[in-house]
Amino acid sequence: MIVFFERLRLPFRKDKELRRSLYKVMGFYPNDISYYKTALTHKSSGQRNDKGKPLNNERLEFLGDAILDATVGHIVFAHFKGKREGFLTNTRSKLVSRETLGKLAEEMGLTDLIQSRGQSRSHNSYMAGNAFEALVGAIYLDLGYAAVMRFMEKRILAQMVNIDKVAYKEVNFKSKLLEWTQKNRVRMEFKMLNQEKDSQGSPTFGFQVLIEGVEGGSGKGYSKKEAQQIASKETLQRLRREPQFIDAIFAAKSDRTKMEEEPTMAAPNLEAEKTNFIIEQNKTSEWYSEFSEETENKEVKESSEHTANNKKKTRKAAKTVEKDAEEKELKEESVVAKAAEDDDFDLSDISHNTTELDKEDIIAAAEAAAFAEKIDD
Repeated sequence: MIVFFERLRLPFRKDKELRRSLYKVMGFYPNDISYYKTALTHKSSGQRNDKGKPLNNERLEFLGDAILDATVGHIVFAHFKGKREGFLTNTRSKLVSRETLGKLAEEMGLTDLIQSRGQSRSHNSYMAGNAFEALVGAIYLDLGYAAVMRFMEKRILAQMVNIDKVAYKEVNFKSKLLEWTQKNRVRMEFKMLNQEKDSQGSPTFGFQVLIEGVEGGSGKGYSKKEAQQIASKETLQRLRREPQFIDAIFAAKSDRTKMEEEPTMAAPNLEAEKTNFIIEQNKTSEWYSEFSEETENKEVKESSEHTANNKKKTRKAAKTVEKDAEEKELKEESVVAKAAEDDDFDLSDISHNTTELDKEDIIAAAEAAAFAEKIDD
């Protein structure tokens, strides 16, 4: 019996501990503890309800996000009287940003109550921020809108957040976006969409962010700076929430860098430019064919005439040498005949010292004869 009694008391003791912990966090006790249990259950815990469906805080997170926008917007509207819509929107965005909510959850001790598995609760701003939104959703379902307003005014903005300091502290979204683009070496520009006037005659400006030509966030404000800040903020939000947006940017960057890395055309060859007017042999025209044939015939004719003249001159030279040789030979024969008339001539008179042609005459005659034979051949 004792054991059975202990089993009955254990869940009650856990609920009682959770109520005390929530009181420290919120400043009041919850009514229906089941909402808060769900708000503190992360999907990684793997818990399921009685019907076997997953039990986590995602639905309460969705509801709490909407309630936070309404309550914080109401508080900001009442606190900053006379401020323009852009200022109010910017201030509310700072107060309900995931980073701000995550830090609040840590300071309040809410992260220690989150039920999760295998993840760090104290250093995960997303998990902590989501739990804070889910807690607001639980308060709304448990105690209503007025309870959420009291919680945000008395517990959060009065004790933990200086609303004036947050409002006037400039969060330079444009600078953050430029830093991201420079780190990732992508090109960014601001494209002006329009320049108009509102119903009261005040000028307004519209800008859109282009990253590698891919359209990002757009913004409208009463100054170019304000419009660019809003466009930059929306672009940063898309970069964090839309993986396909990032994929499109880097795909465009890849196409651009691929085109830039393609080899450029080589410098023109000046020598080729000088000779490109000459018609190639395989493209000879009819005119060029006739011209070539005429030129070739002319060259052959001139070559033949030149060769004939050379032969004529050579023969003339050979005949002159031959004539000189014959005259010299006749002269020598007349000398021999005259000598025979003076003395008896027989074979015994023939010796090595017999009168002979001059050496230079013999060489000249031999060369002339050889040249003449070559010409006749």
